[in-house]
Amino acid sequence: MPKVILAAVLAAAVTLLAPTGSHAQPATQSEASRQAEMVAAWQAAAKAGTSGPAEIALVDQAVLKLPADSFFVPKIEGTRVLRALGNVVNETTFVGLIVGTKQDSEWLVVTAYVSDGYIKDDDAKNWNADELLANLREGTAEANRDRVNRGFPELEVMGWMQKPFYDTDTHRLVWSLLAKHKGEPDNATRSVNYNTFALGRDGYFSLNLLSSSDRIAAERMFALKLLDNLTYNSGKRYEDFDGATDHVAAYGLAALVGGAVVKKLGLFALIGALAVKFGKLILVGALAAGAGVFRFFRRKPSSGPS
Repeated sequence: MPKVILAAVLAAAVTLLAPTGSHAQPATQSEASRQAEMVAAWQAAAKAGTSGPAEIALVDQAVLKLPADSFFVPKIEGTRVLRALGNVVNETTFVGLIVGTKQDSEWLVVTAYVSDGYIKDDDAKNWNADELLANLREGTAEANRDRVNRGFPELEVMGWMQKPFYDTDTHRLVWSLLAKHKGEPDNATRSVNYNTFALGRDGYFSLNLLSSSDRIAAERMFALKLLDNLTYNSGKRYEDFDGATDHVAAYGLAALVGGAVVKKLGLFALIGALAVKFGKLILVGALAAGAGVFRFFRRKPSSGPS
């Protein structure tokens, strides 16, 4: 990417991430450091990732057909981006980050794999949504200690956006929460974790779409599309389970909506719409450099879904 163009893109992102308004004060050293890390994290992601359409090998378990207008960021660089956004990342389970690259895309998908063994799904019919929600709130309170220590606002779980639903034919699970920053008014735009899971023989994949309450109605389609595009390798499918030889997880399906998911995956947040929007400006700017940044930003908006 030409240095002049790269410098312009980075300068625009830093300017738009900085405090605004007539009474804005210069950023503190801590704020300035976080902004610099945001820029560096997205720049590294742009260099390391893969643009769709492409087939992405997910560890030794599955293949994901990455759609056009999306970008896969590998584990190391994806971890850096998520931490720059204020999130706790389990580096044992985290696989990579998927980013929408259309101009109006503001979603991220956190991809993880947990190899705890075969998940029995016979407890789905006995779920208690209130108990599951209480478990998620408890896990979020624990994660908030890390956020506070690193200068990020605490999260508060508000309730279900979509109660847990499990498809016994495809062995796919979907559920979603509404959350906000502590102290925000109840009518504020809220963070949404739209969680999808694909069960396999040795464990499960989680594809967690991060969005906001004013965009999720349209953006959740991306999570469902990615879930459909994930195919386990031969011998690794849920149906390939061998009760005589395979390890069975110590917990059932209900734990993926509460205990296990909180401890192994976490609850994520888009810390500031500007941080995401203009952090991704760095990414798409770098991706467009080969064809010309100016032509990229002058193109007509797509008439399809964002």
